[in-house]
Amino acid sequence: MPDIAAFDFDGTLTDGGSVFAFLQAVAGRGAVTAAAASLSPALARAALVGGTAADDTKERLFRRVLAGVDAQRIDAVGRQFAGDHLARHLRDDVRQRLAWHRRRGDRVVIVSASPEVYITHVGHLLEVDHVLGTRLAVEDGRLTGRYEGRNCRGEEKLNRLRAWIDGIDEPDARLWAYGNSRGDLRMLAAADIGVNVGKLGALGRLRAYPGLDGTRSTPAG
Repeated sequence: MPDIAAFDFDGTLTDGGSVFAFLQAVAGRGAVTAAAASLSPALARAALVGGTAADDTKERLFRRVLAGVDAQRIDAVGRQFAGDHLARHLRDDVRQRLAWHRRRGDRVVIVSASPEVYITHVGHLLEVDHVLGTRLAVEDGRLTGRYEGRNCRGEEKLNRLRAWIDGIDEPDARLWAYGNSRGDLRMLAAADIGVNVGKLGALGRLRAYPGLDGTRSTPAG
C-alpha cells in the first residue's frame, strides 16, 4: 500500500508567502497596497493572534481586491502566476522530498490556505495527485471575494485532508505531513510522520517535529 504525503505550500514547498503577490498579479501593486493599508490594524492583529481573526481579515482583503473580477481571468492569471512563483521560490530541499515520494509511488497532495485558483496549477506543474486549497466563491461568472466554505487552515486543513483520504478509500495508509507554521500543527499532529520544514529552529511552533534530516530542534514533550 502506498503512503500519503501531504505538503503545505507557502513556506514549505516555497520560500515565503504567495497571496499578496497573487493579488498584485490580479489587481496591481497600487490597489493591493491601498487595500492592505485600509486593513492595517486588522492585518497586524491577525498576524499576532491568528485563528479566526486571520481567516476573517484575509477574506476582507479578498473582498476589497477580488470582488467582481471575472472568474475566467482569475484562472488565466492563476496559471501564469503558478509557473512564475515556482520558478522564483520553489525550495529545492522540499522539492527533492516530494520527488522522493513520487518515486516511491506514494500519493502526494498539496494542502494550503492559499487559493485553489493558482494552487491547482501548482499541483499540475509539480505532478501531484491532488490539491486542497481555499476556494473562492463565484456568482454569475465573477468572484464575490468571499470564501466558498472555510479558509483551508488549521482544523479545516486537517478536515479537508481527511475527507480526501476517505474519498480515495485509503484509511490505513501511512500519512506523512510537511509544514512550517502554526496553521500546519493539526495536520502534523494527526500524521504518522510529521516533518517540520520551517526555518526558525528551536524558536518555531513546530520545533517538536523532526526536520527533513530526521532530527529535532528540541526534544518532543
